[in-house]
Amino acid sequence: MANHTLPPRNRRSAPRRRTRSGLVLWAGFGVVAALAIVLVVGLLLGGAPSPVAQQGGAPASGAGPVAAAVDPASLQESTTYTTLQGTVPDPAPQATTDGRVAHPVRETVVRDAPDGTPIARMPVTQIGDTWLPVIARQGDWAQVLLPSRPSSSTGWLPMADLDVKTTPYRIAVHLGSMKLELFEDGTRLAQWTVGIGKPSAPTPTGRTFLLGAFSDDQQRYSPVILPLGTHSPTHDTFGGGPGTVAIHTWPTADVFGTATSDGCIRVPADALRQLREVPLGTLVTIDEA
Repeated sequence: MANHTLPPRNRRSAPRRRTRSGLVLWAGFGVVAALAIVLVVGLLLGGAPSPVAQQGGAPASGAGPVAAAVDPASLQESTTYTTLQGTVPDPAPQATTDGRVAHPVRETVVRDAPDGTPIARMPVTQIGDTWLPVIARQGDWAQVLLPSRPSSSTGWLPMADLDVKTTPYRIAVHLGSMKLELFEDGTRLAQWTVGIGKPSAPTPTGRTFLLGAFSDDQQRYSPVILPLGTHSPTHDTFGGGPGTVAIHTWPTADVFGTATSDGCIRVPADALRQLREVPLGTLVTIDEA
């Protein structure tokens, strides 16, 4: 685990393709007297017309009336700093993906299933623009890996709120052999011997992703730090941060091939130079091989 403080916002942007759900005009029926009766009954019951009905609009494709009524501001953000309730564990923690990554073009609600229960809100930016791996699709919904605790959490986002692109890269970390591999379109570009977490603070296994990239003037061990969307299983916090696992360099080469970090993955300088060019959201798999 790196002794650094994660910034709340910064860096990288990517081209965005904004999408907009169509509006469906609300048509009334009946006579004026009938409409008046409906309004009076509504007032007597203590209710008010729903926002969708008031605005004459329908909810985004794939979202029902309950989904449209949720105020994102009432939900906790899904970031590396937060712990969420009601998330769904990653169903295939060692599987690869087709490279699709999703960026929310507006703050959007995270749900536990398509059109399911709201569990969080996903901001447009956190450590740079928010890019998340898409691990499944169902209708107008995308299942993504989340940056929050518990590690390997997933949630569902409406496709209408996402800009979806494809990254050709994948990073694989093998704890047993202490190797990191970088792949492009399924072909291995490079492999390095790395340092990993010690037994008392192991590097967690599973599927995660490149969450961001930033510099920290309070340290001298790495010019750039690449936080991942996963956390230490033993450190609730570390160095003032939330215990986020990161990829970074180290001043001396004697750490490579050893299990001596507090969970972070220490890589040679030439590895970091290549990895810092990999797009945010790129899938990272960590296994015991």
